[in-house]
Amino acid sequence: MLGADDVDDGELAAMVADLWGTDAVDLLDTVAEPVAYDVPSILTGARTWVRGRADAGEGPREFALFVKRVHHWRHSPAFAFVPPEIAEWAAASLPWRAEPLIYASDLAERLPAGLSMPRALRVEERPDDTATVWMEAVEASPAAWDQEAYVEAAGLLGRMSGSSRVDGLAAIDPQPWHVQHFVVGRLGHTVLPGLFDDATWEHELVAPHFGDLRGPLTGVADHLDALAEEFAAMPHRASHGDACTNNLLRHPSGRGFTLIDFGFWRPQPVGFDLSQLLVGDVQVGRQDVGDLPARATACLEAYAAGLADEGLDVPIEEVRRGHAVSLMLFNGLPSLPLEMLQEEAALAAQGPVDDDFRARLDHWARQRAGIARYALDVLAQTDPAR
Repeated sequence: MLGADDVDDGELAAMVADLWGTDAVDLLDTVAEPVAYDVPSILTGARTWVRGRADAGEGPREFALFVKRVHHWRHSPAFAFVPPEIAEWAAASLPWRAEPLIYASDLAERLPAGLSMPRALRVEERPDDTATVWMEAVEASPAAWDQEAYVEAAGLLGRMSGSSRVDGLAAIDPQPWHVQHFVVGRLGHTVLPGLFDDATWEHELVAPHFGDLRGPLTGVADHLDALAEEFAAMPHRASHGDACTNNLLRHPSGRGFTLIDFGFWRPQPVGFDLSQLLVGDVQVGRQDVGDLPARATACLEAYAAGLADEGLDVPIEEVRRGHAVSLMLFNGLPSLPLEMLQEEAALAAQGPVDDDFRARLDHWARQRAGIARYALDVLAQTDPAR
């Protein structure tokens, strides 16, 4: 199952010994199985559990390791859908090495108290632009994300961004990235065409929820370059890049979080990580958008306090503006459920679309519209020209 990611028994035994903090172990049995995880990623090739038993001299014990293969996104099946005329540019526009570089670094020792990350036991980069990370299995609390958890996470993300020690690793990935890569690529090729298409706004699943948002969203799109320039000019600090709840595992104690999935780690404007923290679960229908404004206010204050705790004095107005611009670019403009409409059209071509599927799409469209509405509001409220 592991294929090229596999190691021989001697290397595996050495990793288990390292995991247990002992000199050597005897492997007794091992098995590999795929990780049950249904969130696709264009930078991830495989996720595998390696479990088994070993003996360090005191009898058999069970072990579990998590093996993750990451790659340049030209290795992803999704790359086949990139128009040929921009394939070369697209291949160079998305960094992918942050994850293996972070796991091979000492970030764990630099993170503020309350944040941790899995310990890597083996990191292998290959000439074909793939890499494999073998790491410890991490225990996590299944507790629900309530307001207290969001506020705690926001404060810790603020401390991480404000930490001078963490900032030393902010630009660990040497491949250049600029917000224009996102604007020209993701927005230009997959968002703006649908945003300016009459058929999108006339769709029965869009019109009831987004009808009043067409003018405001297209108005933002008309000034997209200026917004991207403002984003690029903002002071940048260390950022996880995808700080959704899936990537913040609650410590078993009920306090603090384990960070995972560092593929988009790089310097970003202060407040950037609040976007996915606040709307990630709303986008996939796990959190209702109704309490988003109240949650955002509390999280913004906690994030700013986290920056201050690390000695970084950033006025909360700047944090709000960084959050507003980041949210609009990466979540507000892409809020139209275009991929869901494509999925519905594909199903309709095969026969009648199931009522439950339509109800699910209707729910998602309402949630996405709420994100767009909040993004527009906070962008207007923080507009320096006001």
